[in-house]
Amino acid sequence: MNAPQAHRAGGTTEQSATAGLTHRASEITRALEIGGERLDPRVVEQVTEALEGVRERLALGVDHTVVALVGGTGSGKSSLFNALTDFEFADVGVTRPTTSKVTACTWGGKADPLLEWLGVDLDRRIERESDLLGDDEASLRGLVLLDLPDHDSIDPAHREVVDRLLPMVDLLVWVVDPQKYADDALHSGYLRRLAAHEAAMLVVLNQIDTVPGDQRTGLAADVGRLLVEDGLHGVPVLSVSARTDEGVDTLRARLAAAVGRRSVAAERAGAELHDAAALVATQVSDGEPATFPREQFLDAVAEAAGVPVIAAAVEAVVRGNDVRVPSFGAVGHDTVRLARSRWLDQLEAGLTPRWAEYLAASLPGVPRLAKELDASLVQVGTHAVPSRAAGAVKAAAIVTGLAALTGVAVIAGHVLMEVASGRGVVWPAPGLAVVGGGVALVLALVLAPTAVLLRRWSAKRRGEAVLREGREALGAVVDAQLGAPTRAVLDEHRRVRELAKEPGVAPDGAPRSTGRDTAQHAG
Repeated sequence: MNAPQAHRAGGTTEQSATAGLTHRASEITRALEIGGERLDPRVVEQVTEALEGVRERLALGVDHTVVALVGGTGSGKSSLFNALTDFEFADVGVTRPTTSKVTACTWGGKADPLLEWLGVDLDRRIERESDLLGDDEASLRGLVLLDLPDHDSIDPAHREVVDRLLPMVDLLVWVVDPQKYADDALHSGYLRRLAAHEAAMLVVLNQIDTVPGDQRTGLAADVGRLLVEDGLHGVPVLSVSARTDEGVDTLRARLAAAVGRRSVAAERAGAELHDAAALVATQVSDGEPATFPREQFLDAVAEAAGVPVIAAAVEAVVRGNDVRVPSFGAVGHDTVRLARSRWLDQLEAGLTPRWAEYLAASLPGVPRLAKELDASLVQVGTHAVPSRAAGAVKAAAIVTGLAALTGVAVIAGHVLMEVASGRGVVWPAPGLAVVGGGVALVLALVLAPTAVLLRRWSAKRRGEAVLREGREALGAVVDAQLGAPTRAVLDEHRRVRELAKEPGVAPDGAPRSTGRDTAQHAG
């Protein structure tokens, strides 16, 4: 497949990449909206700025790959730019340090909207491929090559241009020379801060013609070692000479491969979104508390209101004791304050300070909470009377006991009469009395303890009902005044965390690979 065909075939992939990245940007924006004042304003500002840059880049499409040559004074960056473009256009020599202008070369047609966004002046733009050149530069169609000012210039304006454009570039080509490749201004000032963008980086060791042949391999290896120390793993290092053209074709082929993949811009935008999401993730904890201290709170306020005492008094009345059922007492501000403090202590332990402060502010104050708790107990019924069922059984036991006594009296009278008559005791006559009295006695013996057990059961049941209703009334207040706002805050915290940590989507719809994997694939 030739380059124009690849470009057309890649259209659907580019649209998919744009859609996926746009969706990811929307997720991060939504995380900022939900987090609101719970997020550090400085983080919000930084993330918002990054999102605006990504959206601007996506709005321009990903059909152009922006590659920037970045380097220090004397690295030969502008000479390399001229070697790659076959134009003597970029400033070189003594004139180079005097300008903060950016030079751009475009392959495959004009890219004026993109160049306007990048801030490249009209007189600093050239087009490498034209109708006269035909397909000689077809492999680079879609490439926008930038020559940036020196990042280590003594003129602050130069560094400002570099710092402004770095987040806007799809592929960074760091140009170093054999003398200054270990310069701390490069490593501590830039490379170490860009570890997340290693998949969109390339290091070119320029002026390799000035290095003896037997030292070149070791020199390139030393550059790679420094990159690893900077946290950049798998970043390719190419040895090039802009003066002799050694390695220039290899670099051009690497740029052509980047353009051909049609994903460098998407990778760069994905890296920016990854960094933005990581910043948002610093504003939330790794999780939310799994449970609320509801029962502990209820125990404290129920005890203060006298719910267990009143339940015990009601139980005693139903059991038949002559006691007075007291009224519910006020919960008390001290009790509520302590219980509320314990509630927050347990929940805030797993939150960042801003979220913890917001949670505390979302809960009602002590006076209001105490008032709501006291009012909830008004509807709890504490009416208590001895158990009617137990009373009925007790009455039945008394009746059957009297019946048993009556039977015994009948039998005793019969015996006395028979003895007095001298005939001896004859049992058939009072047989019915014997049977009836016996049955009555058995019933009395069964009903009497049954009445006691029934009275105790009814008393226990009624006492438990008062205790349950009292705790339910208090629990409804706890759920509404503490549980609901706490749950709302934690749900928002969870949503921000999920939006921030959800992985991005690669241009082909698959989970995005790590920077190291992408860099190795690109190499």
